[in-house]
Amino acid sequence: MLCPTLKYACFSSCVRPQFLKAKSFSSSSSPSSLQASTWSGLQKWRDGPLNGNRYWGPNGPEPLQDSPPSPSADDNDKIDSASSLAELGSLVLSTSDPLSKSKLSHLAFSRWRILNLPIGVSVPPSRPARPPKPKLVSAKEIPAPKNSGLPLNAYMLHNLAHVELNAIDLAWDTVVRFSPFTDILEDGFFADFAHVADDESRHFAWCSQRLAELGFKYGDMPAHDVLWNQCEKSSDNVAARLAVIPLVQEARGLDAGPRLTQKLIGFGDHRTSNIVARIADEEVAHVAVGVHWFLSVCQKMKRAPCSTFKDLLKEYDVELKGPFNYSARDEAGIPRDWYDPSAAHEQDKNQKHDANNKLSAVYDM
Repeated sequence: MLCPTLKYACFSSCVRPQFLKAKSFSSSSSPSSLQASTWSGLQKWRDGPLNGNRYWGPNGPEPLQDSPPSPSADDNDKIDSASSLAELGSLVLSTSDPLSKSKLSHLAFSRWRILNLPIGVSVPPSRPARPPKPKLVSAKEIPAPKNSGLPLNAYMLHNLAHVELNAIDLAWDTVVRFSPFTDILEDGFFADFAHVADDESRHFAWCSQRLAELGFKYGDMPAHDVLWNQCEKSSDNVAARLAVIPLVQEARGLDAGPRLTQKLIGFGDHRTSNIVARIADEEVAHVAVGVHWFLSVCQKMKRAPCSTFKDLLKEYDVELKGPFNYSARDEAGIPRDWYDPSAAHEQDKNQKHDANNKLSAVYDM
């Protein structure tokens, strides 16, 4: 249960709420020469129409070839019973079948946007509902490709499908878990993460479709629970959630996407490589959302974003791993000195010759 004093977090220096509770934040850290910036496409992404391209056709994403299947009576009942975005998110989190979860995620976001429902308040389940398969094991127990029973392209695609399914739940959990605090976080916070959940549900649909084309399905090999464990660790701290999920976990997708694409091309599977490349491109928006709201939280708390980000990763024992896709991270707006020690070292040298660079990004918003 979140601390009830959260609502005063942004306005009282004598309260240390769960909202932003890292042990060693510094409000007067050294300035950042590499300012966080807003992705140029963020507002266009926000304002765009509902994306129903949930089928991967011969030339890329498109609507389903036949008329979209009508929601089941059970799905309709679930959707109709919800009167707010938070309640809709709880329904998605409580759905165990992966394809149903993906479809319900899109229906939930669509209903909220079309009917202009309120954000509302709901309580998320302690864990998202999961199917019996895949079996969840430790990362060390994931079989190597040659021992998985899947060809390399299906193996890599299965791993990506697992990431995308988790991403649906991670985004909806962020919406629902922090729904009691709309007065601090603003409606736009919840709108953005519901939009992320809709994107991720579309990505899972593409992965699932392609696995079926290859003769496999999600659940055909074990998977790990690392992503949800990271989500649980940040369940009482919105700043940590933003740092750990979009700014670390989703940013890793920006790093890995091009490498995975090239491996699939080398394997001779251009159709799957095109899917992976498109997903990686769309992840820029999700990282950009994380940057935007992390800066907003830091601004409210009068904290320097760079040092706050690093302090949170240290407190929550989150490791940053390269190699980094600098161009994609730059586009999404993550300053290099946040995650790359060599960039921070270069920055320190430059600051000796730049006396005017005195303010962190939090004060420039």
